[in-house]
Amino acid sequence: MVSRGFTTIENEWITLKDGTRLAARIWMPDGTEQDPVPAVFEFLPYRKRDGTSPRDESTYPVFAAAGIAGVRVDIRGSGESDGVIDGEYTKRELADACELIAWIAAQPWSNGSVGMMGISWGGFNSLQVAALRPPALKAVISIASTVDRYNDDIHYKNGCHLSAQLSWAATMLGYQSRPPDPALAGERWKEMWLERLAGEPFFMEAWLAHQRRDDFWRHGSISEDFSNVEIPALVIAGWADGYRNTPLMAVEGLGEKAKALIGPWVHKYPHFAWPKPRADFHGEAIAWWNKWLRGEDNGSNDLPQVRAYILDAIRPAPRRDSDPGFWIGKDAWSPPRMQCFYVEQFGKLTEGMPIPHAPEHAVYLHSPLDTGTASGEYFTLKPDAEMAGDQRGDDAGSLVFETMPLAGDCDCLGRPVLTLALRARATGGNLCARLVDVHPDGTAMRVAFGVVNLTHRDGNADPKPLSPGEKVSIRLVLDGCGYRFRKGHRIRLSLSTAYWPMILPPPDDQGLEVDIASLGLGLPLLGEHSRIDIKEPANPDPLPQYIEHVGAATKRQVVRDLSENRTDYRIHEDTGLYEHPETGLSTRQLREEVWSISPDDPLSMTGTSTWTCDMHRPGWFVRTVATARMACTETDWVVSAVVTAFEDDVQIFEKIFAEKRIARDLM
Repeated sequence: MVSRGFTTIENEWITLKDGTRLAARIWMPDGTEQDPVPAVFEFLPYRKRDGTSPRDESTYPVFAAAGIAGVRVDIRGSGESDGVIDGEYTKRELADACELIAWIAAQPWSNGSVGMMGISWGGFNSLQVAALRPPALKAVISIASTVDRYNDDIHYKNGCHLSAQLSWAATMLGYQSRPPDPALAGERWKEMWLERLAGEPFFMEAWLAHQRRDDFWRHGSISEDFSNVEIPALVIAGWADGYRNTPLMAVEGLGEKAKALIGPWVHKYPHFAWPKPRADFHGEAIAWWNKWLRGEDNGSNDLPQVRAYILDAIRPAPRRDSDPGFWIGKDAWSPPRMQCFYVEQFGKLTEGMPIPHAPEHAVYLHSPLDTGTASGEYFTLKPDAEMAGDQRGDDAGSLVFETMPLAGDCDCLGRPVLTLALRARATGGNLCARLVDVHPDGTAMRVAFGVVNLTHRDGNADPKPLSPGEKVSIRLVLDGCGYRFRKGHRIRLSLSTAYWPMILPPPDDQGLEVDIASLGLGLPLLGEHSRIDIKEPANPDPLPQYIEHVGAATKRQVVRDLSENRTDYRIHEDTGLYEHPETGLSTRQLREEVWSISPDDPLSMTGTSTWTCDMHRPGWFVRTVATARMACTETDWVVSAVVTAFEDDVQIFEKIFAEKRIARDLM
């Protein structure tokens, strides 16, 4: 491939039909007058000027050198774009994306073919826009995304309320309250800033208004009708991330139109993600774009439908820079054969099916409400304490079953399934199941987990209360995994009624009576496959280096106050202060978050998340502070927020989202 020169256009205004100006950063290959090029489009609220600039600068110059234009656009109300954001993946956002794709395809430098790409928000809206079928959109690459907004995002999980929902609401207040860069926006920067400060919503209020899987969540969930997506999709995720289910769900739903790539990674692009090994994302993406945007016959469509990294007997650690394992390919994905286990005697998992009509063997399970502090983040950004830790502490509050030491290796790929019968002592409750690899020395590694709000046992659209004492059957599908349980290790199943702070407790926590005679566990076996190699990036440090003024810092603590009978989970994340060497813009973000609970009182739960965001150049300094709070009563969720803005250390704005009580909907 011949490397081309290119030009970076720092800011180009694209005016939409309604007069709104959106800001784009464009990497343009040379020679487009004679040789028009395809383009890759990314549409985010995360600020092209500073928020995503390191990763953008690691990728789009490489695309441009390969003759592919990159067009990175800020969503309304973000970065340098006009207006105010109106929510996640709204109809307006997706309509704007379609209009932008048409604009790109109509440019004289364009060959008329556009790809859409992104991670997380950009991975979501890439698939959602594909389902709308704008004519010029020919292919997408979706990383760390979802096909089901209700069950596989940061809001709810099988009817359980994720604490990440409050954390992300605070994050979005922090992102959207920041001003445009005056160096690009000019004299209008402060007017634009005040407009977005006054108009930005507190997303949490809308999310809590929809606690079941209704039309609010069906919108943008391509799993509602996979047939709407007619173009090829490369779907990528990491086992260490909360979005690990999407690649397999995509190939199941989209069939031959989709390819899946799953590595050991956290919530990052594969060419700079942890834990290693990494993947040559640039090479993968360029081949994909050349196939579908240029019609190049380069073999990218002949890759196995599923490529996955099988983790090999991982040990939890304070930081995991590299995970042992091996890459496999499956030419065509099909539902895996399940290896089944049942409880032969109390505490013991045995291979085989549960005994039909066995006498009920009820065991009472009532976990301390602070069970789950080794759960890690829902989506992880670093390979440190954000990842799940040693599970032995959480197992102390759980009902535990395990096999004898394995006589041989057991390789799994797919989603484990748990079936059991239980009786509740209240009208609701949560159940968490964890699949754990127990090393010979007792170290316990979480391989997969699943949670269910038991009022959602028959679906998320129409939950129904439990009848105390009535026996109900539960089928719980755990998150996907690719894992080798080694010979001599034990497979453990851990059940708990709490998984805090990842999921929030029900209002009436009275525990469950689990019929262990009914319990069945299915492990998805790897089955027929080929061993493959995935090329690693040539550059071991592909992110650009900015000027460090203050280094980054991170800390996570679990504090148990025995006198007050309270457990705190504390998060401190400081990005440090870094200056872009070309723009002179310095930025810093500080996240402080605290979750508290008394182990015997579900109504004691509180959460507070604060983002402090600084931007400055010599002679110019702005800061925003966004705080979101959450508590609960037996009947309500109680939320509030405040956003304060400063210019040169003088407060110029404050917006208070007054305390709002939103009825708990069987949650």
